[in-house]
Amino acid sequence: MDIVVIAGGYSHEREVSMSSGSLIANALMKNGHRVILLDLYFGTTEANTFEEAYKKLNKNKYEYKVKRQIPDLNLLRSKKDKPNELIGDNIIPISQTADLVFLSLHGELGENGQIQAVFDLYDITYTGTGYMGSAIAMNKILAKEVMSQYGIKTPTWEVLSDEQQPKMSVPCVVKPDAGGSSIGVYLVEKAEELKEAIADARKYSTNVLIEEMIKGREFSIGILEDTALPPIEIIPKSGFYNYENKYQEGATVEICPAEISEKLTKEMQAIAKQVHKVLRLEYYSRIDFIVTDSGEIYCIEANTLPGMTPTSLFPQEATAGGIDYDTLCDRIAQLAVDKK
Repeated sequence: MDIVVIAGGYSHEREVSMSSGSLIANALMKNGHRVILLDLYFGTTEANTFEEAYKKLNKNKYEYKVKRQIPDLNLLRSKKDKPNELIGDNIIPISQTADLVFLSLHGELGENGQIQAVFDLYDITYTGTGYMGSAIAMNKILAKEVMSQYGIKTPTWEVLSDEQQPKMSVPCVVKPDAGGSSIGVYLVEKAEELKEAIADARKYSTNVLIEEMIKGREFSIGILEDTALPPIEIIPKSGFYNYENKYQEGATVEICPAEISEKLTKEMQAIAKQVHKVLRLEYYSRIDFIVTDSGEIYCIEANTLPGMTPTSLFPQEATAGGIDYDTLCDRIAQLAVDKK
């Protein structure tokens, strides 16, 4: 197939996305596909069809290492003539002339359903969940409301808009109402830290989510088609599973399959499949959990385009389930075409 891997974009998670996209492109090339990698935000002025882009832009191998710092979007905007145009030059015509767009986007435009809706309008085939499920899952508040409606346990919460002050006491978790990679997320233990945490979270979204702090072990379970993959346990060497601990090699211990009972494994897998279904997700996702010492299972959130970097959870879970990285990328691509 002729495949455009789209990564980057106008997002605080663009570094992660570029790393994921590079690996995905390499895997798809190993499987015999013709592949180009494009940054959603910048696009390219060198071609306006896939054939032309492939002749000018294809590489034998793509490489990208996630930097420690969260990207500065103001600096990014300064590098573009029309910074308010979030879809770059020739992204649409090149995608229209390819067989498939493999979405390797994280955060904002990539996971909130907007790019999916645009591609639907242009009849472009793409990987992952459609616009509706993407929009529901990306909005943490809406996702929690849906999960609660179906009896899925999730930490209690309140929402702050504008300059509202929280009613929930510490310890608590402060996070933006959208986005991922733990950007703008704080585990607040002391009352004097709360104000600063809320102010920082407001940099990333209009509304701020305050959750009760559930203490326990952290797990994640991937869904591929109708199958729940083996759970992975996440143990940061210091602090919590924040941006740096997620993407810097060696910062976190990840055990897959998780060393837990078969009973707990099956319970979490069943809940993961239920979350996947009620949030209207399609053929792959990743669901995150915290399990208390007493065995209570809390769903934290769902990810519609799980990371595919060297340290990402979803590929590790697939490997534990007998699916190597190259096969995983090829299967996701084929599922997208089959769905279409």
